[in-house]
Amino acid sequence: MSQSGTRLNLAMVMDPIEGIKPWKDTSFAILLEAQRRGHALWYLTPQDIFLDNGRPYGRMTQLKVWDRAQADTTSQYYGFGPTQVRPLGEMDQIFIRQDPPFNNDYLYSTQMLELAEAEGARVINRPQALRDANEKLFASWFPQALAPSRVAAHPDQIRDFIQTHKDVILKPLDAMGGSSIFRVRQDDPNISVILETLTDFGQHHIMAQVYLPEIKDGDKRILMINGEPIDYALARIPAKGETRGNLAAGGRGVGQPLTERDRWLCQQVGPTLKAKGLYFVGLDVIGEVITEINVTSPTCVRELDAAFDLNIAGQLLDALADLPPAQATSGEGLPK
Repeated sequence: MSQSGTRLNLAMVMDPIEGIKPWKDTSFAILLEAQRRGHALWYLTPQDIFLDNGRPYGRMTQLKVWDRAQADTTSQYYGFGPTQVRPLGEMDQIFIRQDPPFNNDYLYSTQMLELAEAEGARVINRPQALRDANEKLFASWFPQALAPSRVAAHPDQIRDFIQTHKDVILKPLDAMGGSSIFRVRQDDPNISVILETLTDFGQHHIMAQVYLPEIKDGDKRILMINGEPIDYALARIPAKGETRGNLAAGGRGVGQPLTERDRWLCQQVGPTLKAKGLYFVGLDVIGEVITEINVTSPTCVRELDAAFDLNIAGQLLDALADLPPAQATSGEGLPK
């Protein structure tokens, strides 16, 4: 495989590029930086991945990208070259950047991309790690850094948590961007219907977390590259009347340096991220605790770059270049 300083074949598995907002899209920032370094860009959606006699292929399209400001609504920001069917193992780097939900289709993508990894491609993040690290549940592996929480399917177990903690956030385990999140107090007359809806009458697990009043100061996104934090976080301040700080839910992003507590939280999870091949991750921090660990398509690169004159995509590509070369395993370690 290619070594640092050489021209790479970089494939980006993402949602349709025509639907992104290029001025704020993290996948687009990675593409821009990779192109600036002279790498060959290949674009494909999850539906373009397929297997032929057990070998992974992609129906991939050569890609060129151009930066575009938010105020510019007319300039072209991407262009396609020829489309080819190529073995995915021929790619030097494959970024998985499709958004959740992490459903069966997402699962199948990771399984096929794990075959590409076995042929020697570096997949970012590693497919096995994506399957292991549910973005809501993964923080539970670090209880010393976790917000008080409970995961259960039976509504009475969630109701008991609400009665104990009085003011609680409820959320499904497979959504993103603040979708389907409820704030519930112990005297809320809608508790039963909310629990019925989220759990589908006890059929699905959900997460309950103690409501953290520090959300008024922002739900901080801390980006981690190969287990080490970027020095600045983006505090996402909820809009008036909202409890969610997510930018997708109308939150306002404010950049700020990491605190000592932030760095301590990063130290708790960093070695595990590095060991699992979770090369690019976003921690969600409210107050002094982690609420989620985003491993599928963490965002906020462009906002932090603009606020602090950073090049986070460049730091990510540098860190990947410093890793030992990816090695083909001829199927070793794949699911039996």
